[in-house]
Amino acid sequence: MNVKIFTLLGMIVLFAWSCGSDSPKVNVSENAVVQESDGTFSLNLDDAACYSDAENPESNTAEWKVVVSEPGTYKVWLSSATRDTTDLRYINSVRISLSDKLIEVDPAIDRVVLDSKEVSLPYYRADSYAGSFYFSEPGEYSIQVISEKILPKEAMNTSREESIDTKLVSVILTPLTR
Repeated sequence: MNVKIFTLLGMIVLFAWSCGSDSPKVNVSENAVVQESDGTFSLNLDDAACYSDAENPESNTAEWKVVVSEPGTYKVWLSSATRDTTDLRYINSVRISLSDKLIEVDPAIDRVVLDSKEVSLPYYRADSYAGSFYFSEPGEYSIQVISEKILPKEAMNTSREESIDTKLVSVILTPLTR
């Protein structure tokens, strides 16, 4: 009888201890982007850490920290604001990197989003499928995009904007479902 009571008491103590212990937590950067309820990431250029070079614009860079809660494969889409829905006019290919994986793509218009809140007339949002990334485990990752269409904010606040046909506005990652 004492053995049963001791065993039962031990199980209660073990259960109480396991419920109160902290599970491992991921360190998250202050400006990290978290997934939306549907698993999508919307990486807006306004929220990125950006670097731009007026003399070498093809090296303009945007970088985000993302917090992945659900590992898996995610489709990568580039969203551009464009005046011409038949030609995005990217001069160089766009490079998107995650850890040691690199996607290099010449953006083409795969879909036009007419009622986008990201852009306003005279621009339309045009999305280009770029490829996919695989996240093997939950955690914080860094995603970097390099393109001449990453324009500095100063360029967008001047009269020069009238001559800009296309600009990158965001990167969207959507979970691949079966």
